[in-house]
Amino acid sequence: MLILALDSTATTASVALRKNSKTLAEYTVNAGNTHSVTLLPMIEHMLKMAEVSLSDIDLFAVSAGPGSFTGVRIGTATVKGLAFNTGKPCVTVSTLEALAYNLRGTGGIICPAMNARRGQVYTAIFEDGEPIRRLSEDVAVPVSELEAMLSDFEGEVRFTGDGYDLVSHIGKYETPERLRIQSAASVAAIAERVYNDAPDKSVFTDSAANPTYLRKPQAEREREERLMAERKQEV
Repeated sequence: MLILALDSTATTASVALRKNSKTLAEYTVNAGNTHSVTLLPMIEHMLKMAEVSLSDIDLFAVSAGPGSFTGVRIGTATVKGLAFNTGKPCVTVSTLEALAYNLRGTGGIICPAMNARRGQVYTAIFEDGEPIRRLSEDVAVPVSELEAMLSDFEGEVRFTGDGYDLVSHIGKYETPERLRIQSAASVAAIAERVYNDAPDKSVFTDSAANPTYLRKPQAEREREERLMAERKQEV
């Protein structure tokens, strides 16, 4: 099975090809470029270098969030279009689970943390293994609450994600920079397992590839705050 996966949920843009349970190619850019401009050219270049055509793809995979609202929308919309045009199945993967997969084999507790702004992080807790085991749901919490969450679990904690600098003081292990950023190869590996384990593969359609936000967009939150402030002034 040949899988094309992508992740554009944060500053990093990453695309990858996975064939027969091995990474065939991965193309990652961490330069803060606009994903709507770079993502499709990255895919085209990677396919050309791997001598693969879009029609060869058996399965599409995308990191569907949480993360940057714009990045999540661009990634899911891109995969929806590719899957629809080719009639191939599509699997969505949690950004946090894919980040945790980056640290597979390190042992203990794995805690991805993405910067959600305003002193919060998108996070979840996993236990290393084959496969990695989810111990909590994806949530958006203040950093102080994450420390309390981790106190419920035994074992050394390793952090990853673009919120690493906000939470690394909680643990004692340093994570190499390369393992802190999104990896489409990790998205592809998880998607392969999810697809193979699913008894009903008809659920993996382009229409089901929806974003996961966890909280409202900033513009909507700011609007609600303004309205609340105006109501207080009226009172």
